[in-house]
Formats: sequence, C-alpha cells, structure tokens
Amino acid sequence: MESAETPRARLGPLVHRSVHQGAILFLLGSIEFLLGMAVTQVGYGPPAYSLTQNYISDLGATKCGVFHGATSLVGHYACSPWHVVFNASIVLLGLLLIFGAVLVRSAFPPRRSRNIGLLLLILAGIGAMGVGFSPEDVDIAVHSISAFLAFSASGFALIVLGFAMFRDTRWDGFRAYSILSGLLTLVALVLFASKVYGPLGVGGMERLIVAPVLLWAIVVGVHLLRIPAFAPRSIPKPTGT
Repeated sequence: MESAETPRARLGPLVHRSVHQGAILFLLGSIEFLLGMAVTQVGYGPPAYSLTQNYISDLGATKCGVFHGATSLVGHYACSPWHVVFNASIVLLGLLLIFGAVLVRSAFPPRRSRNIGLLLLILAGIGAMGVGFSPEDVDIAVHSISAFLAFSASGFALIVLGFAMFRDTRWDGFRAYSILSGLLTLVALVLFASKVYGPLGVGGMERLIVAPVLLWAIVVGVHLLRIPAFAPRSIPKPTGT
C-alpha cells in the first residue's frame, strides 16, 4: 500500500504514434507560413514591404490601395501582387494547427487544462483561417475579429498548456517556456491594441505577437518527435493441440 510519504506518480516517457503525426503538422504549419510570408514579401509593392511599418495582413491584400489596419481607422497603402501565397499559407497554418492539436492530445496528462488549452489552440487555428479567407480589403470586420481570435487564443493556449504539462516527465523544461511564451504574446497584443509600438513599429509589434507561438510550435514539434512512440506488442497466436 502506498504510504503518505510516497510522491505521486509522474507520467512519461513515451507518446502515442499519433503525437508524432501532430508534431509534424505543427512543424509543417509554422515553417510553411514563415516561408509564405517571406515569398510574398519578395513580390510586394511598390513600395517595398517594411517589417516595421506594414501590417502582416498587408501581405494578403487582394488589390493595391488604401486600407485600414486591424486597430486603426487611419488608412494606409498596401500592394501585394502575390497575396494568394500569403492567404493560402495562413489558411494552411490554421488547418495544420487544428489537426495537430487534436493529434497531440495524448501527449498531455488527461486533465481539464489539457482540454481547454488544446481547444484554445484549435480556436487560434480557426482565427488564422479566417484571416486568410477574409483579407483586410475584402471584409475588415471579419478579418479583424479573426486576427484577434488567432492572437488571443494562441497566447492563452500556451499558458494553459504550460500548466497542463505539470507532473509529466515528457514536458520537463517546457512548462515555464510555454507559459512565458503565452504571456509574451498577450503582452505584445495589449501593446499592439493600445498602439504602443515603440521602435518595433506596428509591424514589428505584430510580429512579436505571432513569433512566440510559431517558435513554440516548432520547438515543441521537434521535442515530441524525439520522444519514443509506443510500439504495439505482438499478440502470440494460440497454439493448437
């Protein structure tokens, strides 16, 4: 019988094979989106795209003209001939984030914080898809709501998932990292919404919202792929007499 002095059991160190599949989706989603932004920036303009003065969403504008940002009524010019690349990449990011969140579920201890955190990650994926399907020059209202959903849900998701990692040896070293990444996203979101950009500019502050989540998906994806997966045991066939 377990005495009162015996510490509670900690889970680990294997994961189900579906977790590896979800980890791959996290990696693919983040990397293809970063590449999608980089490619779209090459074909942007004129004038050339500014990482500090342009919104990320300017990359998805379907025509050249003056548009409104997600937090400003002051018009700004955007011209992104390769907008299809950006919009497709962010929609794909949302899809991969949603399916990835479902597949990595068993990598977390079965508790309420896991379910809430993964649900928030799914909502972030839905928000990302909404951004791609509703560019800023097509429907600014839906675009703004989708962007806010993606930003806020992803930040809260990382915080909640950080707490969901407790008492699981598979996540040693990742709890504080996840929580701090989520906090950084939310702090940057508050500054962005308050129009406090500092030397980063509007584009740099917006990237400070997105970067922690994308980096987290890459780091966690690599980490999960390094954890051995369950190997199904072979069931011996009954021998006849």
